[in-house]
Amino acid sequence: MSNSFTVTWTNGLCRELERSGYAGQRLTMLFGGPHRSLPSFERAGVRPGDRVYPVRVHRTRLSVLGALEVARLVPYESAGSALHDDDYVKVLDWRPLKTGCVTEVLIGPPGAPLSFDTVVPGELLERLTYTSRRGERRLTHVEGGRLMRPSSLHGIHRLTAASAEEIDRLVRRDGVSGGVDDVR
Repeated sequence: MSNSFTVTWTNGLCRELERSGYAGQRLTMLFGGPHRSLPSFERAGVRPGDRVYPVRVHRTRLSVLGALEVARLVPYESAGSALHDDDYVKVLDWRPLKTGCVTEVLIGPPGAPLSFDTVVPGELLERLTYTSRRGERRLTHVEGGRLMRPSSLHGIHRLTAASAEEIDRLVRRDGVSGGVDDVR
């Protein structure tokens, strides 16, 4: 059974991607590492077949930036030899995502185009639920449909099946998914 995860991107990274013209490009890979600013997908339990949604918190609003269905997770240091030439070129194309100490690369078929305009509605934000070995939890610091402090969202977190379905519907509804249905 596949799972869905969110990974939080910084506002600085999002500004860089916007300035560099990445909006509208379909996600083909994501990078992970050992630090809080670039967390490990492997340590979070992400596997092939899972879906990852990059998210951003900006001015108390949560935005879903795109989606990637994971086909492979490879160590960054062996990406050159482990990847087909076309996939290795994609590593170079998405270099702004390689902040900090990269140790792993998630690769997938072209997923949802990168968009900075898909805001999670307040009513969904209030019921968004994550799951872990300890059980289910909702985001903390949500007041009146706004995320007052993003601390409970930093890193990589697994969504419950119901929340994953709602996030996926939101991504498809706002036209972000261009290829999300193609990668299922």
